[in-house]
Amino acid sequence: MATAATSRRRSGWTRSQWQSLLTGLAFISPAILGVLFFAAWPIVQSFYYSFTYYTILQPPYFIALDNYRDLFSDRIFAIAVRNTLYMVLIGLPVHLVFDFLMALLLNMRIRGLSIYRTIFYLPSITPVVASVIVWLWLFNGQYGVLNEIIGWFGVQPIGWLTDPRYTKPSLIFMGLWFGGNTILIYLAGLRDVPISLLEAAELDGANALRKTWHVTLPMVSPVIFYTLIINVIGYFQYFTEAWVLTATRDGAAGGPLNSMLFYAMYLYQTAFQQFKMGYASAQAWVLFLIVLIATVIVFRTSGWVYYRSEE
Repeated sequence: MATAATSRRRSGWTRSQWQSLLTGLAFISPAILGVLFFAAWPIVQSFYYSFTYYTILQPPYFIALDNYRDLFSDRIFAIAVRNTLYMVLIGLPVHLVFDFLMALLLNMRIRGLSIYRTIFYLPSITPVVASVIVWLWLFNGQYGVLNEIIGWFGVQPIGWLTDPRYTKPSLIFMGLWFGGNTILIYLAGLRDVPISLLEAAELDGANALRKTWHVTLPMVSPVIFYTLIINVIGYFQYFTEAWVLTATRDGAAGGPLNSMLFYAMYLYQTAFQQFKMGYASAQAWVLFLIVLIATVIVFRTSGWVYYRSEE
């Protein structure tokens, strides 16, 4: 009896505590098994396949770093990386600024505000494929609505999806339509800005622009930082909109001169159209490293984020 009691004291756990732990593990075991078999194991497999030549139809065989060496001499891969960086460095800032401005407008106290908020949020709950099909008609070079509108001002029709100069700007313009979720997050942050600070700034003679710059932006900077991180990760995986626009129109994704071929699209083509699973796994791990580096850079340059101290 004394030995058992001493053993329990040394372990720090009683029999009932161990039973509670095992019961809890039994209840969450389906989730644990799901993560192991459908997440952890595929990650390990893809890392191994990235060092092999694997086409699904034949067993993989080890080729060391050949896949990674081939990536840096692949011209199409370089195009996909450039297109993706264009969306991250140009498209993402445009979208974040636009969404924040829309959130500022939707935070004003005007009549019918709930209707306006609903209108701006509805596109984000509309299926992306259905919305992109509508935009495919709007961008049509012959009878699209956009060319019809600019024609009223004497502007010649633009090949939104046929001219490589305009394909990525067209995607950025279309992306403004899908900002409802980001606007909603910004609205939640704006509602948390203390009214007392805005009133104090107004008493000091600050106009609307100065209040926004010196009060509102610092107070919502954690929210902006969050949306920046989430969207950086998302934009490096840009896929659906460009795939639907190009595959629906041309039958082969990528657009004119591969001007809309993005990293995730090329990875998909490599894996599920060309069945080069080893090469695609190497692409996936390179993308992981790129996203990791970009995320670390964003965190290291986050000195502009202001965190309010709770009193």
